[in-house]
Amino acid sequence: MIQTPLGSFVVSLLVLLGCLCKAAEGRTLHVDGCSANVHFHELRRQYTDIRSDALSGDNEIEVKLLDTSLIKTLQEGQTCCFLRLLLRFYIERVFKNYESSHPHQQRCSSALANAFVSIRRDMHKCHCHCGEETQRTLDSVHTKFDKLQIQPAAHKAVGELNTLLDWMDGLKQTE
Repeated sequence: MIQTPLGSFVVSLLVLLGCLCKAAEGRTLHVDGCSANVHFHELRRQYTDIRSDALSGDNEIEVKLLDTSLIKTLQEGQTCCFLRLLLRFYIERVFKNYESSHPHQQRCSSALANAFVSIRRDMHKCHCHCGEETQRTLDSVHTKFDKLQIQPAAHKAVGELNTLLDWMDGLKQTE
């Protein structure tokens, strides 16, 4: 078989596309017997694009909505519930009220919201049991959010997304 420059180019292009498609695939996130397909690379990229804008709109530095200590105190079997409630909070309260003066950041926040809707849809198919303590934990997040003005609260919550993404990324996953 004679190799031509065009043939080598086509083979290289196919290999590259195969690699890119593999990288674009999501990973299955398993929590409490429930699973969801999550595209962590895309979530991180979109979050990185809006993080500085979100942090610049956060004037309440002393307030922390989502702290890693909240996540560490989750009781066994409550991860699915906590994740579903947290996704709901971000979809219904945070992204709905997040505004940026930059069109690119607004598109990225919309893309993040859509990704959260997709993950939540997968998680909603599961029957997660929510304990009282988990509900109280999320109620405390809502209370802190409600004490702030809506725009600074939304910016703060978006700025703290790294806590949620780090936690989700650390949960048991398969490729």
